[in-house]
Amino acid sequence: MEKTLRIGDFGLRIADCGLITMNPDDMKKRTKAYALAIIRFVQTLPATPTARLIGNQLLKCGTSVGANYRASCRAKSRADFIAKMGIVEEEGDESLYWMELLVDSGIVSSSAVAELCDEGDQIVAIVVSSINTARGTKR
Repeated sequence: MEKTLRIGDFGLRIADCGLITMNPDDMKKRTKAYALAIIRFVQTLPATPTARLIGNQLLKCGTSVGANYRASCRAKSRADFIAKMGIVEEEGDESLYWMELLVDSGIVSSSAVAELCDEGDQIVAIVVSSINTARGTKR
């Protein structure tokens, strides 16, 4: 049984999001919660130059996911929607990169970012599915 999320007036399918059918407000809340979790996580990083640099990069892209998702909900056309959702995808994937780098460099343990990475992966998957639906293609 497929669950769908409709974006604005476009009627675009987002993804199977599990047991609950999400609507744009649910996704806005989810991406905002992700941003808040990123903020809280970055505040726990050690006060070293490397951790600060990577943390700032993570903070920028991790909080951008929700802001750009909200912008996509106000897209003026299907092409505008696809472009804005592409930015959400890029920012979400970049967030995952910075968290991987924190782990691979030994700054944090993988368990410290496991939930954040899982949520980031899920958000990116939802966004990619939405983009594919809007394009009418699979990537």
